Parts: sequence; structure tokens; C-alpha cells
Amino acid sequence: MDQWAFVIGAYALTLTGTALISLSSWRTMRAQEAEARRLTER
Repeated sequence: MDQWAFVIGAYALTLTGTALISLSSWRTMRAQEAEARRLTER
């Protein structure tokens, strides 16, 4: 088997993981910002 298959797989796994962590962090940040806004409007 050619080594490039492993290199491409590693890059794909890294990029997918980075995208999933970024999306999760963004969604959590948005939820916390909304909660902070609700607390300050009391």
C-alpha cells in the first residue's frame, strides 16, 4: 500500500476533528453569551 493513503487519511482526520471541535466551541460560546445577556437583563 502506498504511504500517501496514510498521509491523506491523517490530514482528513485532523481537519475533521478540528472542524468538529471548532463547531462545538462556537455553539457553546453562543449559548453562554445568550445566558449572560439574560442575566444582565434581569
